[in-house]
Amino acid sequence: MAQGHLDRLSSVDAGFLHMEEDGAHMHIGAVGVFEGPPPSIEAFRAHIDARLPRLPRYRQRIQEMPLGTGRPLWVEDTAFRLDFHVRHTALPAPGTERELLTLVDRVIGQRLDRSKPLWELWLVEGLDAGEDVGRWAIISKNHHAMVDGVSGVDLMTVLFDIERDVSDEPPPAWSPKPTPGTVDLLSAGVQGLLRNVLELSGRGVGAVTHPVDAVKSTVEAVTALAETAKPLIAAAPKTVLNKKPGPHRKTAIVETKLADYKTVKGASGGASVNDVVLAAVAGALGRFLAGRGMDVDDLELKACVPVSVRTAAQKGTLGNEITIMTAPLPVGLKDPRARLAAVRASMADLKSSRQAEGAKVLTSLENALPPAILARAARVGFSSRLYNLLVTNVPGPQIPIFMLGRQLVELAPLAFLAPEHTLAIGIMSYHGNVTYGLIADADAVPDLDVLARYLEQSLAELVTAFAT
Repeated sequence: MAQGHLDRLSSVDAGFLHMEEDGAHMHIGAVGVFEGPPPSIEAFRAHIDARLPRLPRYRQRIQEMPLGTGRPLWVEDTAFRLDFHVRHTALPAPGTERELLTLVDRVIGQRLDRSKPLWELWLVEGLDAGEDVGRWAIISKNHHAMVDGVSGVDLMTVLFDIERDVSDEPPPAWSPKPTPGTVDLLSAGVQGLLRNVLELSGRGVGAVTHPVDAVKSTVEAVTALAETAKPLIAAAPKTVLNKKPGPHRKTAIVETKLADYKTVKGASGGASVNDVVLAAVAGALGRFLAGRGMDVDDLELKACVPVSVRTAAQKGTLGNEITIMTAPLPVGLKDPRARLAAVRASMADLKSSRQAEGAKVLTSLENALPPAILARAARVGFSSRLYNLLVTNVPGPQIPIFMLGRQLVELAPLAFLAPEHTLAIGIMSYHGNVTYGLIADADAVPDLDVLARYLEQSLAELVTAFAT
C-alpha cells in the first residue's frame, strides 16, 4: 500500500491515537549501538534525507477531521524540517550504558508532537568505547499509528545497508501537497462515511445473493469472535503492575545469545524459540513479583502478544497489520522444565484457536465505526482485564547491517505502556543475539534492573535444565 497524501488511517492506526492519554504514550522505539567513530550530524542528516523519498509517511502529519466526520488523514507537512526530527546529542562522562539509558528514559518519556510527522531519530555521541576504535548510538522513536514491529524491521532495509560501503544518491526535490481546507475535509469525511455504509450494505446484498456462503462466513466469524471473547470472560489477574502509568519512563536492556534458545529448543523435543523466550520471561516475572510481596504460587499472568498478519505484498509498507492475542505466562511454576512445557502447550492451543481470526473480524467491523465509538473500542482492547503486560517478539535480520559504513552491533526494541499497564517487554533477534528491551513507568517500577537480572538468571536456568 502506498503511503499517499490524504490516506485515511485504518481503525487500528487510529486506535493507537485514541489510546494516547495522560501517561500512556503510544510510540515505540529502538536503541542501536554502532562500532567506529560517529558520523557528523551533517552526514547523518544527509543520509536520512537521501532515504526519505522511500518513506513518504515520514514527511506526513496527522490531520483530524472536522466535526468528527471520520478517522484522521495523513497529509504532507507543509512546514517539514528535517533538523526537527533528526537530533544530535552527547552523553556525559563516562558514557556507559547507564548514561545512555538515562538519555533513553528522557527521550522515550516525551510524547511526540502531533502537529508534525510522528517520529524522531537521535544521533548520540560520547559512548565509552573501551578498547574499541569508537562507538555511537541512535535512538529511534515512532508513533505506533505509523508502524508496527514488523514494518519497523522492514524500515531497516531503507535506513540500513547490508554492505559497508554504500553511497547515497542526492534526493530529488520535494514539494509538499497543500492541505485541504475545512470544506474539502468535510466532503472527504462524508464520502468516507458513505463508503462505510455501502460496504456494510454490500455485505447484506451478498448475503441475499449467496446465502450458503453468507451462512458459512457468519458461522466462522461468530466462532472466531467467541474465541476472542474468552480473555474478557476469564479476566487477567490483578497485579502490582496494573495501574495507570505516569509520564516518566525507565528502561533496561538484556543482551542474550540466540544459540542458548536453540540449545533449549533442540533438547526440549518440540518447543519453539518463542516458547523459550516466554518461559524465560515467565520465570523472571515470577521471581520479580514474589519480591514485591505477591503470592505467585499457581499464578498465571496474561501477556498481550501481537501477531503480524502482514502479507508478502505488504512488506515494506507502514501502518499496523497486527492482531492481538493473549498468551498465558505460568509465573508460578518454579521448575524451568515444567514452565517451558506449560508455555509450549498453551501456545499450541493458542495457535490452534481462532483468536487471531476473531481479532481480524473485530478490526474489519471497527473500520466502519464512528470515531467516538472507535475510541471507546480501542480502550477496551487495551484493558488490564484482558492482559497484564505486553510481550512482543519480532525477528530481526540475522546478518550484519550498516549505516554510513559503520556496523550495527547492538539493537534493542522498546514497546509502549498502554493505560493500566506499567511494564512492557520487547524482544528482537539480530545477528546471533536476542535482546530484551524493558520499559516501565519510572515511579511504579523503579527497580527495573532487578527484573533484567532475573531474565538473565531465568534463561540460564533453562539452559542448565536442558543441557543435562
